[in-house]
Amino acid sequence: MKRLIAILTILSAFIPVMATDAERIDVKEIIFGHLKDSYEWHVFSTANRDYVIDLPVMLYSKATGWHFFMSDKLEENGSYDGFHITKEGAHAGKLVETLPDGTELKPLDLSLTKVALGVIINCLLLCIIIMCTGRWYRHHKETDAAPRGFVGLIEYVVAMIVDDVIKPSVGKDYKRYAPLLLTMFFFILVSNIMGLIPIFPAGANVTGNIAVTLFLALITFFTVNIFGNREYWKEILWPDVPVFLKAPVPLLPFIEIIGIFTKPFALTVRLFANMTAGHAIILALTCVIFITAGMGPLIGVPMTGLSLFFMVFMNCLELLVAYIQAYVFTMLSAVFIGLSRQEHHDEKKKEITNN
Repeated sequence: MKRLIAILTILSAFIPVMATDAERIDVKEIIFGHLKDSYEWHVFSTANRDYVIDLPVMLYSKATGWHFFMSDKLEENGSYDGFHITKEGAHAGKLVETLPDGTELKPLDLSLTKVALGVIINCLLLCIIIMCTGRWYRHHKETDAAPRGFVGLIEYVVAMIVDDVIKPSVGKDYKRYAPLLLTMFFFILVSNIMGLIPIFPAGANVTGNIAVTLFLALITFFTVNIFGNREYWKEILWPDVPVFLKAPVPLLPFIEIIGIFTKPFALTVRLFANMTAGHAIILALTCVIFITAGMGPLIGVPMTGLSLFFMVFMNCLELLVAYIQAYVFTMLSAVFIGLSRQEHHDEKKKEITNN
């Protein structure tokens, strides 16, 4: 216990030197700076400079055409070639173009941002994991002993998701949708875990970006509504309810059609909100250390210890949340797909009768 207090005292003494002045700690900027997307990847900082990875910026303006440059050009004077990052309005944090008459124009932005690069890195990592796992099966027979270690863990997770989630939720066509649902599960899981690691090439808040979660939800949305069978659309457009609920005023069909669009919205917000909240709490607890460091050892030492304890606790909790959110997203997607592949009531009755 004495050693722990001594360590915290030394840490509390050095933090003011690192932070220089507690009043300079902008908690809001630190939290939102991590959660928001950016045109560069901040790796680490020293007292003299920030070490960042400059990313390519690709813009198309209706007024001036295509523009290609690296993000370090924006650091020199805050703008480059008529473009600057706006800090207010609907396009806050994005590049806008200032025309000669003073008006601002939002260009088509195809830049490789931090989140976009994070998605690429996570996809490559996922491909490596799957190919390494598949390599073991190519060199072994079905009669061989079950794999151990990392390959055994992947096999266990795949079997669990297929047997406990996909198969009972989708139904007899589960093999058709299993590759898609497993890919979504592992991509979300890898992205969630990589977002908790603060060291490059990890650290990108991929699943905390609503554009990424919306894209994943749209995959489920199009899969459900494109491959939905006749019974699925019948339940939406002409459900088995009293006629006055669906004609002449299509009250229930209208509600069902709204439900088609609320399902992907729920998937989007659920994943985005949970991952964003976890990152914000961890960053806020980290900022407490630097804020209380300038208040002296009497306050700084216990608050530093308390913050470190809760940071470790929250990181462990976020590891659990990373898995749970991937599991829930996959389960809900499987349920929605299963509802779109439901059988006719007469066929279900025959199947029950035969059994």
